[in-house]
Amino acid sequence: MSKGITSKNEDYSQWYNDIVIKADLAEHSAVKGCMVIKPYGYSIWEKMQAVLDQKFKDTGHSNAYFPLFIPKSFFSKEAAHVEGFATECAVVTHYRLKNDGEGNIIVDPDAKLEEELIVRPTSETIIWNTFRGWVQSYRDLPLLINQWANVVRWEMRTRLFLRTAEFLWQEGHTAHATSAEAIEETEKMLNVYADFAENWMALPVVKGKKTANERFAGALDTYCIEALMQDGKALQAGTSHFLGQNFAKAFDVKFTSKEGKQEHVWASSWGVSTRMIGALIMAHSDDQGLVLPPKLAPIQVVIVPIYKNDEELKRISNFADDLMPKLKALGISVKYDDRDSQRPGFKFAEYELKGVPVRLAIGGRDMENGTVELARRDTREKSTISQQGLDTYLSELLDDIQANIYKKAADFRATHITPANSYEEFQQLLEDKGGFISAHWDGTPETEQKIKEETKATIRCIPLDNELEDGICIYSGKPSVQRVLFARAY
Repeated sequence: MSKGITSKNEDYSQWYNDIVIKADLAEHSAVKGCMVIKPYGYSIWEKMQAVLDQKFKDTGHSNAYFPLFIPKSFFSKEAAHVEGFATECAVVTHYRLKNDGEGNIIVDPDAKLEEELIVRPTSETIIWNTFRGWVQSYRDLPLLINQWANVVRWEMRTRLFLRTAEFLWQEGHTAHATSAEAIEETEKMLNVYADFAENWMALPVVKGKKTANERFAGALDTYCIEALMQDGKALQAGTSHFLGQNFAKAFDVKFTSKEGKQEHVWASSWGVSTRMIGALIMAHSDDQGLVLPPKLAPIQVVIVPIYKNDEELKRISNFADDLMPKLKALGISVKYDDRDSQRPGFKFAEYELKGVPVRLAIGGRDMENGTVELARRDTREKSTISQQGLDTYLSELLDDIQANIYKKAADFRATHITPANSYEEFQQLLEDKGGFISAHWDGTPETEQKIKEETKATIRCIPLDNELEDGICIYSGKPSVQRVLFARAY
């Protein structure tokens, strides 16, 4: 099997695209800027979805579904929100096509909508308009809702999974009686995302707050998890927003308090999207293809028989038939690939490309010796293992692989968080090393914007665990009380 993957050291962008296409995760669609998520890519999303959905339910949230279309007038109710999304909105103006009599299909000019509809870029407005009818009393709070949906943001420059005109995500929307409860919810969901990233995606993240320039449109505070990719660029892997009372006031969502007063509710929203699949690829994969953490791998163990005749195949198949139920009982997903249309070498290359964590090869001699040949995807090491107790061994090995993939990413990040104490040093680090650069900033949006314009680096976050430290802003020379993390980003 010819992989044809560009080396990540030669052209990281092409390397990424090669893996997405050749590992059968996704492809470009006939609709410019949109992608087709193929079955293998979608199965990774389903694994992510299942874990997150359970976490949301464990923290008291319920799933609902809201319309894809949002009346344009709703957007004008929250000024910062409409300003933030105006340039990305797709607008529906008509509801019918017709034949013009010459064989051409045209938009029927008589079918113009009374009010234009926005294809949702996010759902705050339609949801808060709905919440007005759901909330009357403090007894109705907190209202904890999540939606799994698709959204449209009309991107001009797209990249599979990372930035497409349409993408899949979940968006949580909650209403609370007090500011403190809404902030607690915002922070809680950030921690849910961080736990998922680190313990399932094997992706170390920095938890922090966005600056005013980088906040979600309409939020008082945006919390985020930031991850580092192997090319030294950052990727925002999830966000959680404290919305204050902005949307409640815009849509007049009030409740009667215990004291009998009419008050506006307090809000949060939070979301992660299919760009997490992009993060998974860029954080762990190599020039041979995908490297998947076992917890999110659609297939965790693949068994490939190597045989000379039907009798050998039958013996190997009997062994596989005995092993697979044991593995499944331990929660391990396993595939037995006895296709006779492909040679073992082709299968080895295919499963390496697709990032299957463990490959077992079993031949006639292995059956005589009571062994299997085992290959780890993360280290590409091969070893000969006894068939005795193989199910238990594999369960422990998958845990070890998960931990090793995380450690490799964490070690990389540890060597790519670098302090800079001058603008010259900052610029040199950006060009020569990349990664997160920890530097003093004077706290003004103007300085932040100037640095972005001159270097294409943004403040990724103000880490939540930041220690206060008196210093001088690298750009303006004005006093600073803490370092922030800069990086170039996706």
